Amino acid sequence: MYCINLESFDPFFNLAIEESLFKNSKEEYLILGVNDLSVIIGKHQSGHMEVNTKFVNENHIPVIRRISGGGTVFHDHGNLNFSFIRQSESGKQVDFRKYTQPVIDFLKSVGVEARFEGKNDLKVDGLKISGNAEHIHGNRVLHHGTLLFSTSLEMLRNSIRKDTSCYTSRGVASNSSSVVNLNEKIDCFQDINEFRSEMMNYFLKNYSDNFPYNLTQAEIQQSQSIADSKYKTWEWNWAYGPEYTFNNNFEINKSHHSCSLFIKDGIIRNCTIEGSDQMKSASKKLIGRRHMISDLSEVFRNGNIFLTEEEIFNFF
Repeated sequence: MYCINLESFDPFFNLAIEESLFKNSKEEYLILGVNDLSVIIGKHQSGHMEVNTKFVNENHIPVIRRISGGGTVFHDHGNLNFSFIRQSESGKQVDFRKYTQPVIDFLKSVGVEARFEGKNDLKVDGLKISGNAEHIHGNRVLHHGTLLFSTSLEMLRNSIRKDTSCYTSRGVASNSSSVVNLNEKIDCFQDINEFRSEMMNYFLKNYSDNFPYNLTQAEIQQSQSIADSKYKTWEWNWAYGPEYTFNNNFEINKSHHSCSLFIKDGIIRNCTIEGSDQMKSASKKLIGRRHMISDLSEVFRNGNIFLTEEEIFNFF
């Protein structure tokens, strides 16, 4: 198995690397990497339903869809991502315990007793340190997971939507869990870089068929192309998700309003706004627009409806 330490912190590129090696190679890989600030949603999730739209917008945090299922995860420079890309027998591809056991063994070697719990989590003393997801392509398996080492737990909590009662969707919902950073459990590493190096060394030393590997220029170029054409696009990150409805009640200019939106393929297909005549008129113009801050802001502005930055988030 080839072992790759990703130098890039770009979450768009790093997700593309996984997909490129997964679909365009027959080799097996272990990939370790760290991403810049980002929120990664599962393939079958509704983005606005999963993330705190207001917080990620105000903090310029990109929301990116991955090719595997599962729930939403937060990434920053305190989170170590690991990926296994392996060949597998037909009918035996999905096996979370198989692919997390080597990680559990590594953690035990540095003094952390982690356990596989639930469908896809690793926990220490009942607190989540790792979420995992898998994707199948023929006889190949992509298993990837997170390891919270020194993540900003405040940023994590603020980035994920807590109250989803305004949304209705058949998409996969995330399961919230209490989390903890590994640096609260072990003090033998100064930072995530030392922790990452130790993990890579563990896999190189303890598995005789593992070898360090550097990406070729062709692999880098191919992955960059995938990042640009897929992972950086609205069509993939927002429009790909399942259809959903959004209903909310709120006040604007001390007047009660309500809205009901139906979104399919990222586009507002039906819209009803009750309240002022101006808002009722704007509701017709929202149909056919993307359910995005910029689109709604433009429609309201063109209708001489000047909402505050706070008020626009009543529609998300």
